[in-house]
Amino acid sequence: MKNFEDFNLSKKTEEFIRLAQFQKPTPIQQEAIPAAVRGKDIIGLSRTGTGKTHAYLIPLMQRVDSAQKGLQAVVTAPTRELAAQIFEKAKLMQEADPDLRIKLLVGGMDRQKDIKSLQAAQPHIVIGTPGRIKDLFLNAGVLRCDEAGILVVDEADMTLEFGFLPDIDAFAGRMKEGLQMMAFSATMPEALKPFLKKYMHHPLTVRIDENAPLNPQIRHILVPCRHHTYAQTILSILPGFMPYVCLIFANTREDAAAIAAELRAGGIAVSELHGDMESRKRKQAMRELAQSEHTYVVCTDLAARGIDIDAVTHVISCGFPEDLEYYIHRAGRTARYGKDGICYALYHEEDDAAIRSLMRRGIHFEHMRYKDGEWQSLKDYGWKRSRPESDEEKKIAMILTRKNAKVKPGYKKKKAAEIEKIRRKQKRAFIRGKIQEERKAVYKERQRAKRESGEE
Repeated sequence: MKNFEDFNLSKKTEEFIRLAQFQKPTPIQQEAIPAAVRGKDIIGLSRTGTGKTHAYLIPLMQRVDSAQKGLQAVVTAPTRELAAQIFEKAKLMQEADPDLRIKLLVGGMDRQKDIKSLQAAQPHIVIGTPGRIKDLFLNAGVLRCDEAGILVVDEADMTLEFGFLPDIDAFAGRMKEGLQMMAFSATMPEALKPFLKKYMHHPLTVRIDENAPLNPQIRHILVPCRHHTYAQTILSILPGFMPYVCLIFANTREDAAAIAAELRAGGIAVSELHGDMESRKRKQAMRELAQSEHTYVVCTDLAARGIDIDAVTHVISCGFPEDLEYYIHRAGRTARYGKDGICYALYHEEDDAAIRSLMRRGIHFEHMRYKDGEWQSLKDYGWKRSRPESDEEKKIAMILTRKNAKVKPGYKKKKAAEIEKIRRKQKRAFIRGKIQEERKAVYKERQRAKRESGEE
């Protein structure tokens, strides 16, 4: 493994690395930093927590000249929280070089105040959301992106998902000739490639796969919800582990809000972070996270990109995302920098295809439930007890093996019709059985509620 000293960096850059308390470069930093310092376009692909942010901040520290006036580098992030987080890390650059000016530009901040500040002096580096940067450059005309020669697009896949690529496209095409672009992302969607190809020239692609040395050892525990909601299942398993910080992932903003509300009603203090929250509440949630005020954080996949907490010990996945790569990233939040972690995957019957797909990818799920104060192992997922052949199955077998003494026209259709009739009868019986099971479950739940309320 290389050391930072091998990169022949300036004293200011070395001081920035010291202040950031880095000992050795991570794999993506080893590959990206030397090329980025030389001015090469970079595509950096690796999961969250592998050091992507400093894979571009260190080259910016090296390349941006604080003795020169004017804007030299633009860094975009898809959310305010993520931009603010990058800005906090970049503040150490100003400690290493007090003459360096870095400014945060995001929606929700005082626009007029930003305009006045930019009219007074241009920063050397801007970190912000695409919409606000575009607005202050093209609409207000106070941010001189046309003078900047470096563009960093952080969390590029998330930027695509949120629909912000057109905003970046609007100002990237007017930036300095010979623009150096660096794009960092967890995944590389096909829809992102045309945008990168438009601005990049023979880029270096650095891909740190999931088998890299930093790949954490994660236990994946499947927990059946049965007829309960995700929140009810979470409340039932919480006595079974003691997290320091636990991220609870929901598939949609609406699900996240509903789960958080139900957990609060169950007496659990939670923070929540998703796109439907007001700016003030999102800022409050980020403060709570930074200060570790709450153990449990309910979030969506995209909003969680703005969370950088090394102390996450447990993850709960409420179902599975449509893109199963996001499940990998969910689980990876619990085991940063080689630490161990646990991901509880709560599932319903409709999650079968997702679970089997992840199993084919090599994920080993432990199938468990928490009952009577202890974790109990269940049969391996997908295991089914062999059962005696039903009368209907015997009838179908007889039809399939029946040999007609004289083959008559349409005999295949008649066989198929007989089998279909038996199948429909089986299906009706199955549905009736399920209805009976559901009625029994509802009855038991009502009886339990009555006992707890003292009605009996």
